[in-house]
Amino acid sequence: MATFLYRVGRLAFRRRWYVALVWAAVLAAVGLGALKAPGAADEEFSMPGIESQKAFDLMEERFPGATADGATARVVFVAPGGEKVTATENRKAVEEAVAELGQGSQVAGAVDPFQARAVSKDGTTAYSTVTYKVGANDLTDAGRRHLEEALAHARDSGLTVEAGGTALQDGGGPGGAAEGIGVAIAAVVLLVTFGSLAAAGLPLLTAVIGVGVSMASILALSDALGLSTTTGTLAMMLGLAVGIDYALFVVSRYREERAKGRTPQEATGLAVGTAGSAVVFAGLTVVIALAGLSVVGIPMLTKMGLAAAGAVVVAVLIALTLVPAFLGFWPNAVLSLRARKSGRVEEDAADNGGTRWARFVLRRPLPVLLLGVVGLGALAVPMTDLQLGMPGDEAKSTATTERRAYDALAEAFGPGFNGPLTVVVDAKGDEDAKGAVSTISEEIGGTKGVVSVSPARFNEAGDTAVFSVVPSTAPTDEKTKDLVTTIRGERSGVEAETGATFEVTGTTAMNIDIADKVQAALVPYLIVVVGLAIVLLLVVFRSLLVPLKAALGFLLSVLASLGAVVVVFQQGHGAELLGVEQTGPIMSLMPIFLVGIVFGLAMDYEVFLVSRMREAYVHGEPARQAVTSGFRHSARVVAAAALIMIAVFAGFIGESDSMIKMIGFGLATAVLLDAFVVRMAIVPAVLALLGDKAWWLPKWLDRILPRVDVEGEALSRRSEPPAQADAEAEVEAGADPARAAEMDVART
Repeated sequence: MATFLYRVGRLAFRRRWYVALVWAAVLAAVGLGALKAPGAADEEFSMPGIESQKAFDLMEERFPGATADGATARVVFVAPGGEKVTATENRKAVEEAVAELGQGSQVAGAVDPFQARAVSKDGTTAYSTVTYKVGANDLTDAGRRHLEEALAHARDSGLTVEAGGTALQDGGGPGGAAEGIGVAIAAVVLLVTFGSLAAAGLPLLTAVIGVGVSMASILALSDALGLSTTTGTLAMMLGLAVGIDYALFVVSRYREERAKGRTPQEATGLAVGTAGSAVVFAGLTVVIALAGLSVVGIPMLTKMGLAAAGAVVVAVLIALTLVPAFLGFWPNAVLSLRARKSGRVEEDAADNGGTRWARFVLRRPLPVLLLGVVGLGALAVPMTDLQLGMPGDEAKSTATTERRAYDALAEAFGPGFNGPLTVVVDAKGDEDAKGAVSTISEEIGGTKGVVSVSPARFNEAGDTAVFSVVPSTAPTDEKTKDLVTTIRGERSGVEAETGATFEVTGTTAMNIDIADKVQAALVPYLIVVVGLAIVLLLVVFRSLLVPLKAALGFLLSVLASLGAVVVVFQQGHGAELLGVEQTGPIMSLMPIFLVGIVFGLAMDYEVFLVSRMREAYVHGEPARQAVTSGFRHSARVVAAAALIMIAVFAGFIGESDSMIKMIGFGLATAVLLDAFVVRMAIVPAVLALLGDKAWWLPKWLDRILPRVDVEGEALSRRSEPPAQADAEAEVEAGADPARAAEMDVART
């Protein structure tokens, strides 16, 4: 592996124009494909294998066209203090507003609350449901502007008017501001780390190129592969993060080799052969973690994982080819300012911050280990109280109209009104379908925790009915989950009595089912991902204990970060500091996202840090000294890479959406804990306690495992004659083109 990549690095350095042109052609080709591709459609969220999805599918089958995924808006009208919306003036204002709402070019209809009996018992509040002909992402700016203008006109009458629903979602999500902040901080970290604008800019440039290729490819293939507009979100985030990191490690190793007196071309080859080998295996662990998302069984999540895995593969290829090509264009520009001014490239001091920290840990490994494990364990304890769900408008800021509409409806109609359950009755084959539906409706209506049941609506065939059930508790309340379980538990008795069957669906039931399925899939996902990664790390490090230690350390950091998320977003401690106004359940997909993304990044740091220790150990250094050597060469770069990741993820905490805040906080916390507590403290402490045993591998297993030479042992045996080095230096300076051609032929 190391020898092959060494040749790749040298070839890319020599043929830098060809490499650059190939990547430019690839970017242009996929960019053109993206421009010509039809717009990505909104992906219909589905979760095969859960009851609420089965009920939804049955509704689509028996009520064709009735479940079209058009955007909706629920407009809430609240009368001024002491008045009622049924008063003449207020009623007139509401009716005029509803008429205006229904006049939009994309509007299918707006329901009059007085005709639909959508008025609260005390008469203070009414609501109108506006339906659209198109999905939320297809609403034009004019369509949204029409809605906003109608709301403003209604407010002019003195009514309090708020609105919620999918029509208000602009599909923006986390965007340029958050990513821009992350990139800016990454640039500062790179500049401080390298002391060179070129060295700081090169990882950013190659990462942006990689993200451009990945995102353009996703857009170009969106129609053929059924990818949606949300598929590329994870690919963009991870492509940018690992793209910077992988280039950072190659450039850092290049500077290190130059400090040893290597010529630029030789230093590039060695950098790609050693750091590039670590990049390949680190990238493989990330790909395993992302591809493993398919275990969960959510089609959208599977596509996101595979798209992000593709972005990581592109980042690896760019680090192995385009980065060494750029080093060929600017062999000295990436060096420090002092080196460029003096003309001498000096090797880093033997006693730097990484070395001093490693010695500190080596002197007292047991206290450091215990402190790290106990600290992470304490942070992980709140995770036992984890409640999964899908926060809705109730988690938004009170400054938003969606949150105010949610609160107004909850106050006027009860907390369960914002999350009604939908019951689908299948009476096919039953002679008295209406009687069966009536019995089921009465049975469910009499269940404790049910406020009301709407009249049943039958399909044309008369064999299927749908009705709504309003719980007495909020959608994210644990009592609502218990109610769904209770209603489903009564099914067998009702079916025996009526001969008809029913299923419970709706947004609230769907969120409950998703949370249960994700929770059940978490352990299998961990087993698959961690198991495959352990096998991969066995091959990389040729050690039995190092991969096990890496996996256990990751579990500690991810559980601790989940615990921190629970403390802030569920229990509310410190929530105000992050702008979280409403606590509640943790987003259902959060644990899976956290495990998948953080596992890949954690293994990045493990491979880059420990591979240098392994390299020193293989080259003859004692086990404890190898730990110090690994920190001397890698600690600063790993710390810089972690800070870049933290900056990118922490930028999303400033977003207004609570779920995006949660994802940003969780990922930033996980990287912080894994990089600086697990990899920088627990790992050297464990290796110090194990000594030579850390690198032990049974002989029978040693014979089975393939040898990949990540540490570059084969490269260390190379001896480069000074005359050849001088000749290469002349060629690289462009002094002898003929000699360059001869050397190219000889080497290939």
